[in-house]
Parts: sequence; C-alpha cells; structure tokens
Amino acid sequence: MKKLFALFACVLVCGVMSAQLKVSVMGDSYSTFTGTMPKYYDTFYPNQFCGVTEQSQQWWAQVIEKNGWVLEKNDSFSGSTVCCRGYNHDDYSDRAFVSRLNRIGAPDILFIFGGTNDDWTHEPFGDYKYSNWTKEDLYFYRPAFAYLLDNLKKLYPNMKIYSLLNDGMSENLGESMREICKHYNVPVIAVEGIEKRMNHPTAAGMTKIAEQIQAFLDAEKK
Repeated sequence: MKKLFALFACVLVCGVMSAQLKVSVMGDSYSTFTGTMPKYYDTFYPNQFCGVTEQSQQWWAQVIEKNGWVLEKNDSFSGSTVCCRGYNHDDYSDRAFVSRLNRIGAPDILFIFGGTNDDWTHEPFGDYKYSNWTKEDLYFYRPAFAYLLDNLKKLYPNMKIYSLLNDGMSENLGESMREICKHYNVPVIAVEGIEKRMNHPTAAGMTKIAEQIQAFLDAEKK
C-alpha cells in the first residue's frame, strides 16, 4: 500500500512539474533586468527614476508569477533593434534580434518585445519579404522581422510566440508588425496607456503591460 501511495505521489508531482511551462523573453531595454541576461548585454533596469528596482516588478516577471510559469531565458539587450541597423546608421549586428534568435534556450512560450528602437531610429523599413533573405535585407525592419519569425518557427516548432507592440509607435511600425505576424500566425499584443519616464515604463507602467498581456492570454482560453 505504501509503495502504491509513493508511486501515486511521484506521478502527481511529475505531472505538476511537467505542466510548469518555460518562458523566454527576447527584447530591448523595456525587458532588461540586471542578473537575468548575459553580463555583457546593456541593461536599463533596475532604474530608480522609473521606480523599477525589483525583478518582480518587471512585466514578464509578473506574467510568469501570475501563471505559475518559470523563466527560461531573458535575452533582452538595451537599445537593440530587430534589424541590424541602429541609431546614427550604426551597425547593430552584435545586438540585433536577428542575431540572437538561438539564445533563448528551450522555452514553451516566447514573448518578443521589439520594434521600438527600429521605429525611433527613423530608418527605412524596407519591403515585405518572406524568403531568400540577403545580408542587406537584415538591415531593414520588415524583412528582418520576417526572417526572425521564420527562423524561430523552424528552430522551435512547438513553441508559442507572442509579439508585443509598444504604445506610441508610428502607424508604419504597427501595420508592419501586424502584417508580418499575420503571415506567420503570431498573435500581436498591443499595449496601451503605459506610464513612462525617459520613454521607459515606470513600475505602474510595468504592471499595466503585465495586466494587458494577462487579459489577452485569458481571452485566448475562452
């Protein structure tokens, strides 16, 4: 009887453990937090001025805690662009999202929070392109974002991807993200009304982001 009970307990615990989903984040400064990314990555948080001083205040930490998930990898680099072109026409290949797609571990869920810096650089967005990318294509947001999603889908076929759209972005960025995500069947979660300082979410802003993501996830379940 004791052996049977022990076996049942083991099955129960293993079932709970297997149900705990692993989450990775690919982002820019909005998703950084010192100690959760590679040491050589530039970071913005913790930030006293924005009031985000604890990891638990980060938007992704709140979503993970709410759902009982675990953080697999946080691959967020402050100031990074999706494409390889950054501010002042500089080459951002060392930090671009397209250069980091194999650094997310083995998650069940991936949140991509990017495009903000691509929008703020005011560089051309390029053309929609879904195959046969050249090196030059990756210096423009549209083909680079398509390249990113295409390769993530191939590398992690069982992974669920969500793309977050920052508020205050240009219509061009919003339309481009939605069009490309539609092509790859990736949901877009557009966050709105985010309190910011220095163009970055405050503690209240982080909570607002997390709440809107959660509302989207809950709606998906219905």
